[in-house]
Amino acid sequence: MTDPNAIQPSELDQLPDRDPEETAEWQASLDAVTKAAGPHRAAYLMRRTLERAEGAGIALPKLLETDYVNSIPTSAEPAVPGDEALEQRITAWNRWNAAAMVTRGSKYGVGGHIATFASAAWLYETGFNHFFKGKEADGSGDQLYIQGHASPGIYARAFLDGRLNEEQLDNFRREAGGNGLPSYPHPRRLPWLWEFPTVSMGLGPLSAIYQARFNRYLTNRNIKDTSASHVWAFLGDGEMDEPESTAALALAAREELDNLTFVINCNLQRLDGPVRANFKIVQELEAQFRGAGWNVVKTLWGTAWDELFQLDTTGALVRRLRQVPDAQIQTYQTRDAAYIRQDFFGGDPALVEMAKLLSDDKIIECFHLSRGGHEARKVFAAYKAAVEHKGAPTVILAQTVKGHTLGEGFASKNANHQMKKLSVDEFKNMRDLLELPIKDSDFVDGVVPYGHPGADSPEVRYLQERRAALGGPAPARRVHPVAPLPAPAEKAFASFDKGSGSQNVATTMAFVRLVKDLVRDKETGKRWVPIVPDEARTFGMESLFPSLGIYSPKGQTYEPVDRDQLMYYKEAQNGQILNEGITEAGSMADFIAASTSYSTHGEAMIPFYIFYSMFGWQRTADQMWQLGDQLGRGFLVGATAGRTTLTGEGLQHADGHSPVIAATNPAALSYDPAFAYEVAAIVKDGLRRMYGEAAPGEDQNVFYYLTVYNEPMPQPAKPSVDGIDEGIVKGLYRFNTAESAGITPPANAPRIQLLGSGTAIHWALKAQQLLAEEWGVAADVWSATSWSELRRDALEADEALLRGEERVPFVRQALQGADGPVLAVSDYMRQVPDQIAQWVEQDWSSLGADGFGLSDTREAARRHFGVDAESIVVAALAQLAKRGEVKAAAVKEAREKYGL
Repeated sequence: MTDPNAIQPSELDQLPDRDPEETAEWQASLDAVTKAAGPHRAAYLMRRTLERAEGAGIALPKLLETDYVNSIPTSAEPAVPGDEALEQRITAWNRWNAAAMVTRGSKYGVGGHIATFASAAWLYETGFNHFFKGKEADGSGDQLYIQGHASPGIYARAFLDGRLNEEQLDNFRREAGGNGLPSYPHPRRLPWLWEFPTVSMGLGPLSAIYQARFNRYLTNRNIKDTSASHVWAFLGDGEMDEPESTAALALAAREELDNLTFVINCNLQRLDGPVRANFKIVQELEAQFRGAGWNVVKTLWGTAWDELFQLDTTGALVRRLRQVPDAQIQTYQTRDAAYIRQDFFGGDPALVEMAKLLSDDKIIECFHLSRGGHEARKVFAAYKAAVEHKGAPTVILAQTVKGHTLGEGFASKNANHQMKKLSVDEFKNMRDLLELPIKDSDFVDGVVPYGHPGADSPEVRYLQERRAALGGPAPARRVHPVAPLPAPAEKAFASFDKGSGSQNVATTMAFVRLVKDLVRDKETGKRWVPIVPDEARTFGMESLFPSLGIYSPKGQTYEPVDRDQLMYYKEAQNGQILNEGITEAGSMADFIAASTSYSTHGEAMIPFYIFYSMFGWQRTADQMWQLGDQLGRGFLVGATAGRTTLTGEGLQHADGHSPVIAATNPAALSYDPAFAYEVAAIVKDGLRRMYGEAAPGEDQNVFYYLTVYNEPMPQPAKPSVDGIDEGIVKGLYRFNTAESAGITPPANAPRIQLLGSGTAIHWALKAQQLLAEEWGVAADVWSATSWSELRRDALEADEALLRGEERVPFVRQALQGADGPVLAVSDYMRQVPDQIAQWVEQDWSSLGADGFGLSDTREAARRHFGVDAESIVVAALAQLAKRGEVKAAAVKEAREKYGL
């Protein structure tokens, strides 16, 4: 049986010991201290030794957890500049108005959250008064990721500042009238205030990391000096359970993003109850962040605890604080002094003696009120330590009480996240606690009043002076008056008009070739931001490596294995490509930062993010909604798109539905181009709309989703058809007729219109030949570049009709006079083309790849889903047979002929 006291084998046994005798002496000393003074004293000495070693620059692994105390001792706390009394009153007004706003809105049933801001008020107020730089500061100011549920407090401060009025506060969560406030930080709904949408929890921390990283990218590429900008992300401890919240911690540490600070409001509660009922979330987060390489600052206890720690001469208090689970700390918040004496202090003789020296009032003050996150002095010390720390990002773990100052009915109650209002009596108690000059007579008909000390009051003057000193109001979003980007040379786009001749080219390769030409443009080339999640070679982008370079803040500290090759792997500090590794979420966060650089930094950047289409909208659609909310601009490219174009990969790589999901996003312009010249035309128009001179009424704050296929196919020359560019952009044009395709159908032959998108148009063209040569049917082929844009236009026409305006949908205009029924086909589920069915006057039918994908050849997969050329022929004959234009027997004959 193994002796539990025996020294176990260690990795150190593999290292040479130059002086075993000295090693034995150190071990013996540790044993002696443990025996004489106990293991706690031994642990203390070891930690002091490690601390000294770290200070001396000796490379040692860091401890992942420290004691459950503040990282910054009281004696080391810097003085808080400014007027603390005025800041206290400003915070009191903000607390009041935040609670009043939500309570007044509760009569409309629109909801809202009170408890979150109540716990975090000092975390924000200290930053606004002393740290957060505004847009008029050096560089671009700071970027603030506000915790979504704290929005009432931010509105309350804007009200005090004069940026919002009472009517707007009363319209919190009631926007339809045009003078309301959105529930959470939504830039699209309140674009002068909010910069970053954060309430889809987990996306805020992920985006903040990539925003800080993108700031460095701009600096290193000499686009803009952002060295004065700091990114602050305010998060909840419960929010950190979202996988996105911690997905990029290692990236932030690896790239030494000391321009980034996380402030985690550790009120120990999530939506239903404790975050870690039987454990300690602060300790867990400390270990997680330290292990990832972050600087960790814990701000747990307020000044009332100083006396207790001074009395703790044995370490019993610190040990007890480590032992007590979070749910029990929450319980202490709601119990009397007798309970706390018995439960917290009663189990250790040293703590029993300590408790005898404490009054009941002192115990209540410590356990009910005194938290590090509720005191300006503690928060200021943490923030100052964060901005001064170099070489790593910082996380501040600030302990608070959820519902602080809202009264006993709120503080630390499990249900407080769902509690939307206070009673009049609770407001009066809150008023007395906060010492606000609000009279009982101000409560007219039981309605809680808003409070404001006056536009010329000391509080408002102080607030505005502090913001002026820091560079203006915050949060604030600005779209800088920058000139539209010049259009790239026409040559880059026109080169696709002649087609590929005898060469087969996939539209994926056509897009990459277009980008290669565009990044060479002298005016706008440097503004392209290619983003790829470790699949550049899959998409034929490796030729961009040596010419553009892959961004790395370290440059290239090694000789690449393929250095002697033309397309070698080149990293550079000023590299243009963001190759993120296998993380679609990280790549999307990159895209969002780049796509909103026009507002965040006043520098328009043109991101394109290329990815396996299956792993775009399906995996990161939430971020694409975030992108739309944040008013981002750029190109998303779903490569190897379609359910049957990617052979052999199987179910999870077979995209038959991304256009369906994309169609749900109002900011997404979704295209499924069939030919290279269509890709060029769409990108050209996207650059004009998003970065150039948009047409009157056009929303510039959109992004483009292009699906491109990886199947090499002949790329035809651009047809000489009037209005073809308009048709490509709007979503539909006639590619050819039976006659223009060189097919001579019989006189009075039945005719059908074949609509195809993406790779499906090639099956439609083959079906066009089969129909004419084997069945005497004339077919016209149409390229449907965007089913969803056709639908969007038709919906707008319907809305116009309700307003009494006559407007014909473009799809109906385009198909006007086209003979015969319409058969639509795509490499996606039938729901994609069926989006426009109700606006097509001709008889309608569709084919699509519904169901799960499968591994096989392209031909077999298309036959399986019934979308290949032969299946189109049979479906076309069936449509014509219904109309009596071909014999019904022809359908059966064709099915047997083609083995369907």
